Amino acid sequence: MLIQFPSFLAVSVLASLAAQVLGLNILQGSEFAGKRSVEERDGVVHTIFEHDATGATIDYVKNSGICETTPGVNQYSGYFSVGKYEHVVLENGPCQFYNNASTPSLNPYSWNEYANMIYVDEPIGTGFSYGNDTVVGTVSAAPFILIPTEFAYYFEQQNAAIHNKSLHAEKINLVALGINNGWYDAIIQEREYISFSVNNTYYPLINTSIADAYVANYTATCLPALLACNSTTEETPQCHNAEQQCNTVDSSFSAYYPDFDPYDIRQPGSAPFPPETYVNYLNDPAVLKAIGAKTNYSECSDAVDVPFAQFGDGSRSFLPTLSSVVQSGITVLIWAGDADAVCDWFGGFASVNAIEYSGSAEFSSKAVQNYTLGGVAKGTYKSVGNLSWLRVFASGHEVPAFQPEVALQVFKQTLQKKPISPT
Repeated sequence: MLIQFPSFLAVSVLASLAAQVLGLNILQGSEFAGKRSVEERDGVVHTIFEHDATGATIDYVKNSGICETTPGVNQYSGYFSVGKYEHVVLENGPCQFYNNASTPSLNPYSWNEYANMIYVDEPIGTGFSYGNDTVVGTVSAAPFILIPTEFAYYFEQQNAAIHNKSLHAEKINLVALGINNGWYDAIIQEREYISFSVNNTYYPLINTSIADAYVANYTATCLPALLACNSTTEETPQCHNAEQQCNTVDSSFSAYYPDFDPYDIRQPGSAPFPPETYVNYLNDPAVLKAIGAKTNYSECSDAVDVPFAQFGDGSRSFLPTLSSVVQSGITVLIWAGDADAVCDWFGGFASVNAIEYSGSAEFSSKAVQNYTLGGVAKGTYKSVGNLSWLRVFASGHEVPAFQPEVALQVFKQTLQKKPISPT
């Protein structure tokens, strides 16, 4: 029931994998055998699949009638148990809330128009997921499904282990990776935020003299601390220290900024779009019952955020991981709405230019061109080999919400294993 899911991983799912994810075709192979049962709870029919080999369970509702109402289109919502006390939500719903409506309407540009989609609330504690969360950072979250870059890298590692026969499991054919307004490298993006603050498309958030002082503080305090944080996996005090040092610098300059929505600087702090009415809808008891939810919906979870901050996750660089994914030959799209200040496009553009792969030199030197939809410029882009970059005009953090038609065109092109191209 997630209203939008701007980042994506495209996979060719075999029947045996579908058996694990949705409890279907469960007798297709002994390694995927399990028990399937049906229960009615409070008038709602639940299907439960228990996997013999791992003990994992899936508990889902089919065609709840919530959000997806297109005839002939199936929808599943429910829970996948990834541990004794860890329950991740699997859900699917191509809808949107228009004009602050209290109920959703079908989105004609939903990615479900082109592909079967699975949306996952993870780590534990986000969305409808619940249980004892053991995740402290991006890397530790990858086995349970989280950040697309690390998730893709983890898939490829597991596929290699299967190929080498050191792991007995089913390969997942990863086709493409897309990341919308992501955070890749703190050294690059902390600095580029200052540039965005002065030179973004819409209006200066701070003046040049304040920006100069900001850069000086970043260089003296934040940058050295970030340089000392050079691991994505170890619980090192250097990374937590970097998180604190950079937060201190950022906070010391926050008073100079005007009131604006950081996810869309064109809007005031109390942003009307995307509307927050969806939170109330998802916590409606009738909706919770229909989709099989076992806890209320959590849009932002401090309980999840705190361990990530203590681990210093945001201070670590995931560029080497992203580079490895690109080097593997997977089609990769890095895109960003140009009005987002949380993970601004200046930092995204600088990060994608720093990705190392066979086309690096050509990519970093290549000029951007207009990306058009029906002949109308909707952004600027460049592609070399299997790597594409796209800056989307007039879009905040959630590109599919602000520019749904553009997002669908980009999604289709990427899933076809092609570089994005104007139309």
